[in-house]
Amino acid sequence: MKEVQDKNTVSVHYTGKFTDGTIFDSSESREPLTFTVGEGNLIPGFEGAVVGMKVDESKTVSIPFNQAYGPSSPDLIMSVPRAQLPAEIMPEVGMELMASGEEGQQQVVVITEVTENEIKVDYNHPLAGRDLVFDIRVVDIK
Repeated sequence: MKEVQDKNTVSVHYTGKFTDGTIFDSSESREPLTFTVGEGNLIPGFEGAVVGMKVDESKTVSIPFNQAYGPSSPDLIMSVPRAQLPAEIMPEVGMELMASGEEGQQQVVVITEVTENEIKVDYNHPLAGRDLVFDIRVVDIK
């Protein structure tokens, strides 16, 4: 039976969890995730975990943050004057906003602090600095 190798296009179902078991994402109620191994479109620990798996094989893999979304960087937490926010937005800690990155790409940022004159926003990926656990089931290999 065929095993997943580098450059194969693979379809998988997955459930992503934090180490305490809290689920943060799952493909089980939608189409499987399809990707080509080795193209770098997914976190390295996930791509590496499917190599050697067969169709209908399942496994649970723990992925340390350095093989997932990397460490959380304090340099990516920035202060923004509240006056730069649209008037209809009432900022709260934990609120997610869309912001433009250095190259114009849109990304989600999270408000970490709110004062009278400014807010602090975290540009780190929401899963940066977190060790992750994935249940993975291979659905197809091409």
